[in-house]
Amino acid sequence: MLEFFGRGSRACDGVSRRGFLQVGALALGGLTLADVLRARAAQGIPTSAKKSVILIWQAGGPSHIDMYDLKPNAPAEVRGEFKPVPTIVPGIQISEHLPHQAKVFDKMAVVRSAFHTNAGHGMGSQWMQTGYQPTIEVNDNIYPSTGSIVARMKGPNEPGVPAYVNLPRAVSFGKAAYLGASFNPFTPDNDPNQPGFQVRNLRRPGRVDAARLDRRKELLHDLDTIRRDIDAKGDIEGLDTFYRDAMEMVTNTKAQTAFDVNKETPALRDRYGRHDLGQCCLLARRLVEAGVTFVTVQAGGGWDTHGDNFKQLKNNLLPKYDQAVAALVSDIYDRGLENDVLVMATGEFGRTPKINKDAGRDHWPGAMSVLYAGGGLKMGQAIGTTNALAEYPTSKPYTPGCALSTMYAALGVDHKHVFYDDGKRPMPILSEGEPIRELIG
Repeated sequence: MLEFFGRGSRACDGVSRRGFLQVGALALGGLTLADVLRARAAQGIPTSAKKSVILIWQAGGPSHIDMYDLKPNAPAEVRGEFKPVPTIVPGIQISEHLPHQAKVFDKMAVVRSAFHTNAGHGMGSQWMQTGYQPTIEVNDNIYPSTGSIVARMKGPNEPGVPAYVNLPRAVSFGKAAYLGASFNPFTPDNDPNQPGFQVRNLRRPGRVDAARLDRRKELLHDLDTIRRDIDAKGDIEGLDTFYRDAMEMVTNTKAQTAFDVNKETPALRDRYGRHDLGQCCLLARRLVEAGVTFVTVQAGGGWDTHGDNFKQLKNNLLPKYDQAVAALVSDIYDRGLENDVLVMATGEFGRTPKINKDAGRDHWPGAMSVLYAGGGLKMGQAIGTTNALAEYPTSKPYTPGCALSTMYAALGVDHKHVFYDDGKRPMPILSEGEPIRELIG
């Protein structure tokens, strides 16, 4: 089966992280993946420059005050246990538990003054991943995700690979909504850190060997030749293209090779970290090099630190995140991809400045941090400020629309482009926000 959604996780408010859509299987006459490709072409996807995005999604809401916006002079019940340390960029400090990122911060930039007004996981996630605030709490997309929009507007950068991928499994609110299922993400639903990692979606079923598949292709060719003689308008010629492209995804080695993280050296895999986030980030880099336009990486999903915030961060979340992101950013620059690949890291909101009775921090959309790297943007910056308790922006406040329009600008996508939803209402890609001037220039 070509699975476009798989297992997920569940946050503290009970929002389902389970995907459910499956599309197609090998059958006589082709792959239903052809329908996906056909739908994309029918909607007139334009070609454009080969830019790509890797979004690291910190589901649950990362603690801005413990990562990129520490307040060492705040009262103990606010500043917490962590200390700021200098980065390679003079005057910019981040958490002591992000030492790898501190060393490469000249290749990164953080917006400390992002904010919105919804403290629910579902609504906050949808707002940050679509640019629209839903009016009801839901567990599915009302508006299309950024990855789906990019897939619709740009398609893949190279033929034979998907335009939009989620790693290691489907990300909540990462779907296409009214754009249609053909722009939902492709996902391996498998952890690349596990021995024997494979993407079953790109393999032939065991009962269909290469010879049998070749016979099917020959039969298709014969049938299409007959139908082409009948179809004086040549409509079948276009139809053939989608079957050929779909078959190519399964039979050629391009997509399979891109997903084969075992082709990387052990030393590089160690550099990223032998854990799910590290290997997903490495796989994401392989995918964008192969021509995937948008990859969303699920950064664990454990950022909802209502209890033992500091223990969870320093013992688990931050070491993996720090190592993986620093390695990814360095790797992109080492390969000369810094103008073509944008890395972005965020979650649905920040955490409460005041520590709760369980040594945790709760939901806080009033201030949050968004990290950028590469994409041809201006790096080595900390943009915006919050007040002494990290409660709200005091300079350069930026909305979700601002954060996302910056990403679209890096890709060359017009964030004011208008789609039409199922009710035929005009829906611009973003309803508000302009690219962040300090990053775009």
